[in-house]
Amino acid sequence: MVERTVSAGSTIKVVSKKSLCGFFTMTTLLFMLSWLFVLRSTRSEASPNSNLFSSFSNSDFDQSVQQQKHMEEEVEPSNFGNRAILVNNIEATTTHDEKQQQQQQQLGVKCKAHDKAVLRVFMYDLPPEFHFGLLDWKPEENVNSVWPDIKTKAPHYPGGLNSQHSIEYWLTLDLLASELPEAEAQSNARSVIRVRNSSESDVVFVPFFSSLCYNRFSSKTNPHEKRSMNKVLQEKLVKYVTEQEEWKRSGGKDHVIVAHHPNSMLDARMKLWPGTFILSDFGRYPTNIANVEKDVIAPYKHVVGSYDNDQSSFDSRPTLLYFQGAIYRKDGGHVRHELYYLVKNEKDVHFSFGNVEKGGVRNAAEGMRSSKFCLNIAGDTPSSNRLFDAIASHCVPVIISDEIELPYEDVIDYSQFCVFVRTRDALKKRYLINFIRSIGKEEWTRMWNRLKEVESFFEFQFPSKEGDAVQMIWKAVARKVPFMKLKTNRSRRFLRSLYGNHNFW
Repeated sequence: MVERTVSAGSTIKVVSKKSLCGFFTMTTLLFMLSWLFVLRSTRSEASPNSNLFSSFSNSDFDQSVQQQKHMEEEVEPSNFGNRAILVNNIEATTTHDEKQQQQQQQLGVKCKAHDKAVLRVFMYDLPPEFHFGLLDWKPEENVNSVWPDIKTKAPHYPGGLNSQHSIEYWLTLDLLASELPEAEAQSNARSVIRVRNSSESDVVFVPFFSSLCYNRFSSKTNPHEKRSMNKVLQEKLVKYVTEQEEWKRSGGKDHVIVAHHPNSMLDARMKLWPGTFILSDFGRYPTNIANVEKDVIAPYKHVVGSYDNDQSSFDSRPTLLYFQGAIYRKDGGHVRHELYYLVKNEKDVHFSFGNVEKGGVRNAAEGMRSSKFCLNIAGDTPSSNRLFDAIASHCVPVIISDEIELPYEDVIDYSQFCVFVRTRDALKKRYLINFIRSIGKEEWTRMWNRLKEVESFFEFQFPSKEGDAVQMIWKAVARKVPFMKLKTNRSRRFLRSLYGNHNFW
């Protein structure tokens, strides 16, 4: 038997290799444990992910806002087994802002409205003929002010259908109220504040009551007039605004102009288009003048009253599907009369002509409150007030309007409380009625509960309140500020080379 001997040197090498291997293993393990500890200790608490809102930060409008891009997939017509109407897991949760507020209250910290980061707005002091003068308001004698004293009483806005496009009225009141001392303010909820120095502002607001001007003065008031007051005021507005230093400084890119009525600002829009418009939809605008990237969609003010203390249920609403309004419309509204002939003989469907006269609003409110689903069909334009009347009535909207744009859709998922049907599908025989009948009690009840949660986002009031339509619109404008700044900065690239250093600033 041959004995194998190992030299002392070889023995030392083997021992060294084993020691190094053990040392390396121990070091790696300690490194991984230390990193795990660091990650665990520094991880910020994840904010609750509300399914109703996409998360966005409101704290600093000078920083870029996270853009949410949705991949739209071309899907086949909806089938009854896989509608994807509702998103799973839609239980309401506490938002990050609410949690912060609770933590501050626990720590004994009392936040004032002005301590929060708000949208800073410079508003032109336009003469009253452009705003409250259109409501027959006049400044008191010996009072050098173009604005009413809202501490005592705000001028009244006409009701009825006029009120559905009254957006500029509520936004202007909110800006005026933002200047009141806290002790005199009727509400501490604030998403915007008026600043007097335009260089300190995020945006410049043009307080022209364009929808009211169109409704009241689009026709000539006497045969001797060559042009209507609506056209005259638009010309005067363009001249005033484009002569201001604020417009020249940015080329109008940071200006905010309300033109909610589809026919308002027909002339001025072609000259003020660099600004951000607040609109009801893009139905009568070429894409180079108005588009979803640049502009803001605002809700209509609902005409029917809010449904307070709604105790109704799926079974207590006898009408399956409700529509009352103009049936024969031009442009994309042809679908209305085609649908009428498809569903008019269904026993639990109400589809009839109606208007605001002779108790029309009251009848519509009663009809919507007794219906499970309410049709919102494209008319002369993609949108209508009917959608917001349905929301106020807690009647699940059925939207048949392929080109519709919806307010705050970057932060609200409408599929949680609305049903969307493509026009081409709705016009198939019995498609729509079978589709609606397939939505059961449980699914409808989830959407109905969501409607009651979101209805405050579409409420216009003065003074404004946290999360109402006025503040939601201001927040939507705030989310456009980074894009405004991007456009403005890009437009300045070649100013020095074109005009020289002495004209650059």
